[in-house]
Amino acid sequence: MESIRAEEGSRSVQAFYWELGRRIHHDKNFMDFDLADVLNAIGVTSDHGSAFDDPLFDEEIRERMSRGIALAGEDIGTPIIAFDDHDGKRVGIFGPVITRVPESDESVKLWDSVVTLTTTPGFWELKRTRTERPEFGERP
Repeated sequence: MESIRAEEGSRSVQAFYWELGRRIHHDKNFMDFDLADVLNAIGVTSDHGSAFDDPLFDEEIRERMSRGIALAGEDIGTPIIAFDDHDGKRVGIFGPVITRVPESDESVKLWDSVVTLTTTPGFWELKRTRTERPEFGERP
């Protein structure tokens, strides 16, 4: 991703992330695919595949993870998202983790709630036991 981000920009990173999600979650293909096909599907050069074993990007990956952990804490995973709070201070949180995408109006309410909780001083955590498996819906 960092190779793509460095040469192609954030939109291509998003396209890469979505294409991997389609293949893994919708097609149930857990990495038994050719990375060059993924890169071709999003319209970037297959040269990015060589970055997988290139230590050039290791420091950038560590730095980005360190920034996320500094915002959200040590005992979290990914995804980490960040917002500026009401005082302009950057704050981060792990999540949200959902099992299915709500309809448009409910998605907006959920997102607004996540922003509100994340930027509220003193907010710490919400969590409950998982009672259902993810539903990925139709393949985008």
